[in-house]
Amino acid sequence: MFACFADHCRLRGAALAVGYLCLYLLLISLAFIAHAQVLDLCIAAKNCGPGLFCGNCPALGKNQPVCTRGQAIIPTSIIDALPFNKYTWLVTHNAFSIVDAPLLPGVQRLTFYNQEDTVTNQLREPAINTLREVEAFLSENPTEIVTIIIEDYVHTPKGLTKLFTNAGLYKYWFPVSKMPKKGEDWPTVTQMVQENCRLLVFTSIASKEAEEGIAYQWKYILENKSGDPGVKPGSCPNRKESKPLNSRSASLFLENYFPTYPVESEACKEHSTPLAKMVGTCYKAAGNVMPNFLAVNFYMRSDGGGVFDVLDRMNGQTLCGCSTVTACQAGAPFGSCKNVASTSPVTTTTGSFSGSVQFSRSASTVCSPNFFIFYLFSLRLMAFMLQMQ
Repeated sequence: MFACFADHCRLRGAALAVGYLCLYLLLISLAFIAHAQVLDLCIAAKNCGPGLFCGNCPALGKNQPVCTRGQAIIPTSIIDALPFNKYTWLVTHNAFSIVDAPLLPGVQRLTFYNQEDTVTNQLREPAINTLREVEAFLSENPTEIVTIIIEDYVHTPKGLTKLFTNAGLYKYWFPVSKMPKKGEDWPTVTQMVQENCRLLVFTSIASKEAEEGIAYQWKYILENKSGDPGVKPGSCPNRKESKPLNSRSASLFLENYFPTYPVESEACKEHSTPLAKMVGTCYKAAGNVMPNFLAVNFYMRSDGGGVFDVLDRMNGQTLCGCSTVTACQAGAPFGSCKNVASTSPVTTTTGSFSGSVQFSRSASTVCSPNFFIFYLFSLRLMAFMLQMQ
C-alpha cells in the first residue's frame, strides 16, 4: 500500500512539474505575444505592440487575427514648420455616418454607413458630439488643426453660420481672406497654430463664401471622382465640379478612395495593395503632386499596414524623397534617407476589432510643444444637423 501510494505521489509530482512547465511556457508565450508587431498573430489588442489593433481580413482569405496598424505617423513630429499643403492627412468620408449611432430627433439621415467609431474617436479625444466634439477637441488641444469639408445641403439662410456659432467654433476660424487664391503655398502649420487659425471649413455652395465667409471648396481644392470611379484601377478622373487634377490654380488635392456602396467587410481588402496603387495613379494624374487628403470609409480596417502605412509612404515621398516618413531626417538634403524597419513605429495606444468595429474608449496621444498633431475628416453635413442645435 505504501509503495503504491509513494508511486502515486511521484506520478502526481511529475504531472505537477509538467503543469508548472506548461504554465511557465504559457507565461513566456503571453509575454512574447504582448509585444507582437504588424502581421504577428494575436487574440486581442493587448497582445499587440503600441498603436496596433487585432483584426482579420476574411475578404482576402485571411481569417486568422493579426496585429494591424491603428495610427499613422504624425509627419510634423519628424519634419515640421512646412506649409499646410505640403503634408498628407487622413480624411474619414461621411464622418458623421456611424454604424449603430443612436437616432437623432427630427429628420433622420438618409445615407449608407461609412464609419464605425464616433467622431470623438476619429479626433482621438473626449468631447460631446459632431461639431461640439470638434470644438472640445480644439479647445483641449491647442496645437492641432482640423479641416471640415461640407457636402452642403443646408439652405436655411445663415444656417451654417448659426451652426458653427452655436458650436463655439468661430474663435478658431481660418479666414477666407488668408487662403491662397492662385495655387500658392498655404501658411505654415506653425503660423496657423500661433495665430489660432486652426479650423479650415469648406462648403460645396459657392454663394456662402461671400454670404457667410465659408470657403467655396472648388476654388481651393482639387478632387477626383468619388465612389466607384475613384477606385477603378489605372484611372483617376477629376470630379465635374473640380478643376483638372493637374491644375496649378489650387494648392490642395483631395483623393477620394471609397466605393459607391460601402461594405465594412470589404474595406480591409480595399485598404491593401489596391489603395497604394490608386494613390500612385492619382499622383500621376495630378502632374506628380501628392494628395493632401486621403478620404476613405472604415479607416481602421486593413490586412496589416492599411491606410496608415500608405499615408506614411505618401508623406515620406513628399517631405524628404524617402520610402516612408520615418526615414526622413530633419535638416538633411532631400533624398537623404535613414534605414528603418519595414513597418513604421506608431504611438502608444491600443485597441481591437473583430467584425463590426466598436471602440470602447478613445485613444490618447501625447503632444509636445515641438510638433503639431492634425486629425482631418470630411463631414457630410445634412439638413437634420440644424435640428441638433
